[in-house]
Amino acid sequence: MTAPAWTWTYEGYDAGAERLREALCTLGNGRFATRGAAPETRCGPAHYPGTYAAGVYNRLTSTVAGRPVENEDLVNLPDWLPLSYRIRPAGDSAPGPWLFPDHPQLTGHRRTLDLRRGTLTRWSSYEDGAGRRLTVTERRLVHMAEPDLAVQRTVFTAEGWSGEVEVAAGLDGDVRNTGVARYQELDGVHLTGWETGAGDDGVVWLSCRTRTSGTGIALAARTRAAPRGGTARTDLTARRAWRVLTVPLAPGTPATVDKTVALHTSSDRARAAPLPAALEAVRRAPAVPRLLASHHRAWQHLWRQVRLDVPGEAGRILRLHLFHLLQTVSPHTARLDVGVPARGLHGEAYRGHVFWDELFVLPFLNLHLPEVSRALLAYRHRRLPAARQAAREAGRAGAMYPWQSGSDGREETQQMHLNPRSGHWLPDHSRLQHHVGSAVAYNIWQYWQASGDTGFLHTRGAEMLLEIARFWASAADWDRDLGRYRIRGVVGPDEYHDAYPGAGRPGLDDNAYTNVTAAWVLARALELCRTLPEARRRPLFERLALSHDERQYWDDVAHRLHVPYHRGVISQFAGYGELAELDWAGYRARYGDIRRLDRILESEGDTVNRYQASKQADVLMLGYLFSPAELAGVFDQLGYRLDDAVWRATVDHYLHRTCHGSTLSAVVHAWVLARVRRDDAWTYCEEALTGDIADVQGGTTAEGIHLGAMAGTLDFVQRGMTGLETRDRALWLDPAPIPQLSKFGVRFRYRRHRDIDLRIRADRVRLTVPDSEHAAVRARLRGRPFTVAPGTTRELDLPET
Repeated sequence: MTAPAWTWTYEGYDAGAERLREALCTLGNGRFATRGAAPETRCGPAHYPGTYAAGVYNRLTSTVAGRPVENEDLVNLPDWLPLSYRIRPAGDSAPGPWLFPDHPQLTGHRRTLDLRRGTLTRWSSYEDGAGRRLTVTERRLVHMAEPDLAVQRTVFTAEGWSGEVEVAAGLDGDVRNTGVARYQELDGVHLTGWETGAGDDGVVWLSCRTRTSGTGIALAARTRAAPRGGTARTDLTARRAWRVLTVPLAPGTPATVDKTVALHTSSDRARAAPLPAALEAVRRAPAVPRLLASHHRAWQHLWRQVRLDVPGEAGRILRLHLFHLLQTVSPHTARLDVGVPARGLHGEAYRGHVFWDELFVLPFLNLHLPEVSRALLAYRHRRLPAARQAAREAGRAGAMYPWQSGSDGREETQQMHLNPRSGHWLPDHSRLQHHVGSAVAYNIWQYWQASGDTGFLHTRGAEMLLEIARFWASAADWDRDLGRYRIRGVVGPDEYHDAYPGAGRPGLDDNAYTNVTAAWVLARALELCRTLPEARRRPLFERLALSHDERQYWDDVAHRLHVPYHRGVISQFAGYGELAELDWAGYRARYGDIRRLDRILESEGDTVNRYQASKQADVLMLGYLFSPAELAGVFDQLGYRLDDAVWRATVDHYLHRTCHGSTLSAVVHAWVLARVRRDDAWTYCEEALTGDIADVQGGTTAEGIHLGAMAGTLDFVQRGMTGLETRDRALWLDPAPIPQLSKFGVRFRYRRHRDIDLRIRADRVRLTVPDSEHAAVRARLRGRPFTVAPGTTRELDLPET
């Protein structure tokens, strides 16, 4: 793989790496995305074509281990990529074989992802035994300006012969969800009701619907060839629609086949029925050169809004991460009712569900595309009734957001999961990760701080934040012996620990991350109650039946939640310090990669619940969410002292007891270590950067990129190394550049100011505010206040810490 500044190129064809490359070469526009599969091939061991539309789910019931299991999945939609070809040299009575990437006649293959222009180009060269050569260059895009459209332009060039190329370009509805091996026992047939057809103008179409959710789906394709002079026909089957063209070829003279596709679903807003809308869109679509030009302009405009200047290889990888983030949540997302799928629109892992990964995504978007952040938070607000119902069913008040969310906000976490190492189906207790509610509240608060959007905070934001606070208050039980409140029966971010050893019920008590973030949520909710304008406060309190006594109770819980400690460090949960120590060296010697330690121990008849061993950052997540001063303030609120010595000891303790079974873990560790052990931060930063391109989790990227980790690396530069906070109507800066990334720049939006430019150069900070009619930007550099008037620049020396 080669990686110039704005392109990623894979040389040669490697069947074993195809699915990984398909995921990393996905193209999308926030509305739908298509994996970078070869159009000449169908689904098989090496290839997995997949197209996914944001928010299009379907629910099926399967039988697993003798019991019914219900799952909702992001649906693999009909494949619009198919385009096969074969040649017939002049004088031959019949065409040759259909050609494809691993055909014996293949002599060269290259795939290039152009990040700047949002296109994927595939170049293939074939040569037969008679010395006749055919080169094929396919360029494709999923249009960023016209979010209903996708394009393939395929150019054929004959060398040393003349004749014709036969091209079969079509739409394939015979697809299913089979992209994740461990889901193979589940029903993956989500589509039904296929219909195909063609118009007199050669446009072919395919329509179908999802089996239970009933979402209508329609695709229409227009295929044109140049030069003209060949033949054309339409082939239709029950699930496929094809346009078959013969195109004359002369030596050295390129022939072009352009395929333009429109995709519509019944969930699209302000649209006609899917099929008429798709047909209209494809028929009115401009010629491909104009579509390419408008697509390139849209990407150019988008890149200007999200500028991130980091030199070297790290900058190239960050650009790739930003590219995939923008393809999953683009400005088009602001018009959709969707959340942040943890694996992007790039595959079927996690069934396309929405977890807490938005905690790593929205902080970046807040400073570039706040309207997208607002829409993603609105997704949570529309599912507030479901969260309230879940809380009631659990015997709690307020709103309990699900660990995994999909179409309607109910809990989508599976009841069982497969350990592929042992072949056992095991109970899945990850739905006890109620800290997802704190993530929603955190994102509401961060969005407001960055955007100044009090219209959202005082309405939908306030309603969610107060209901999440109400849930935490109702979850807290008073312990007379401790003299503190406790939250019992939860699972923290670690996930490997879901019960005490030998316990008859799942869940842990007083997970430190859960309790501290709950206290923070309660404090923010009370702050909001005090600052809401009276015109907003009174009707909201009446609608929620929120009394003065209840708010007083919140205040008591916010100051007296229990945080466990052991041997001078913060305990991950109550009783953590009593667990056994794991033989880390022994397990690494036996297994090498022990990231999935849970699967290894279960296959041995053991469990991680017995050991001080974590999947990913748990306690240390607190250092990711909060600056050192803010975190110390939350602990002070709770009556605990958190000084540098205690925090450093806590970091060291978990640093040696975490196996990083999640791509998010390296991001968090890089962030935390940049503050307390700067020389060690790069190791984790590098792992976070290469997590997907090197597939460090062992085959998982092929099932979909890790969107939270990608966004987290961007935010690591934007906020982690700059110490950038947006609070108290000011920009707070506390840079912590690491030696390998000591020179960089970010451009962002802050409230009414666009394109603020922040540059870090080792020991200097430069902040530029573009000219406008708005007030000067208030800022603090390591506590030292200063202002920057519009149209001016301030350059300051970095004070010693």
